[in-house]
Amino acid sequence: MGLLTFSINVTLDGCVDHQEGIADNETHAFFTRLMDEGGAMLWGRVTYEMMESYWPAVARGDVEASPAIREWAVKLEAKPKYVVSSTRKDFPWTNSHHITDDLRTGVQRLKDATPAGVLLVSGKLATELDRLDLIDEYKLLVHPRIAGHGPTLYQGGLPSTRRLALVSAKPLRNGTVAMHYRRER
Repeated sequence: MGLLTFSINVTLDGCVDHQEGIADNETHAFFTRLMDEGGAMLWGRVTYEMMESYWPAVARGDVEASPAIREWAVKLEAKPKYVVSSTRKDFPWTNSHHITDDLRTGVQRLKDATPAGVLLVSGKLATELDRLDLIDEYKLLVHPRIAGHGPTLYQGGLPSTRRLALVSAKPLRNGTVAMHYRRER
């Protein structure tokens, strides 16, 4: 069984708005390494639609991009992508799959079938999966910014505090800190 790893860009005040992070080559290289380590990506519908609207064009070369950003896009194109949605059924982007089971069963089945692990990069979905006790690791990229607005990480709350053990903390040149925590069970 593979681990379910939640990873997201977050500001010091907990904002997870994708426009508030530092979107440079170093940040994209970090997420490319995470994607390489895992066997599949897991998204909610909103994240899928945001990604689907931009990254395939970058992978095809229709959008000008640096080598690091293009590498991310090309690898993302090839990576299996699983989507949780109750409102959308059709996911035409290359290697995209719809999780049709109930949330707990579908995600557990995906973890069981993906020994290299699953990378979760959707904030709202992470809250629901944490409520179901399915997240094993957290790899947060903490940006040196205070946004002063939301959405924030775990805005919907959790039923109890999650105790985490620090695995590593690595500062990047751009001022962000890559934090890796494992869930204490």
